[in-house]
Amino acid sequence: MFLTKLLIVMNIQMPTLPYAENALEPVISEQTIAFHYGKHLQNYVNTLNTLIAGTEFEGKHVEEIVTSAPDGAIFNNAGQTLNHALYFQQFKAPVKGNEPTGKMAEVLTRDFGSVENFKKEFAQAAATLFGSGWAWLSQDKDGKLIITKEANAGNPLRHGLTPLLGLDVWEHAYYLDYQNRRVDHIAAVWDIIDWTVVEGRLK
Repeated sequence: MFLTKLLIVMNIQMPTLPYAENALEPVISEQTIAFHYGKHLQNYVNTLNTLIAGTEFEGKHVEEIVTSAPDGAIFNNAGQTLNHALYFQQFKAPVKGNEPTGKMAEVLTRDFGSVENFKKEFAQAAATLFGSGWAWLSQDKDGKLIITKEANAGNPLRHGLTPLLGLDVWEHAYYLDYQNRRVDHIAAVWDIIDWTVVEGRLK
């Protein structure tokens, strides 16, 4: 699986942060992590468990729910639970000049011309997504990497793609640290991407 299993017994659980809540500063503050992870994600997880109790989705992995649930409350909360699990697990302490290496660099160069060009295209997608949603780097069934924009709780799994890297552009992801400067947040995030984790999601 490309993330820590979220299903334990019959309940969907919070993913564990692989770093301290202040480890991503100054890119993402401890206060933002406390609200974004501790309150927003916790609410999605709690709401999803309530909604699926006694339904056909009870006891399923969150990925299964995301791919099979109809549009509506169950999908929205499952999508945001999965999106945020992938999101929070892809980070590490800031490193200036942080770049992918090895296979990850090779496939990005193959499909986007260069790592730098990938970053430009991804940043453009994230900056131009209207309203709330996510920018994703995903892999299709043939192994090709593509960039997509998903509104609200959308996840590439919904379209038969494998999500590799996701950037949350809901305002709660950055407003405490960057106010309305979404572009500044996008530019700063490259310093905290754990490319080893992203590469591990490749099929």
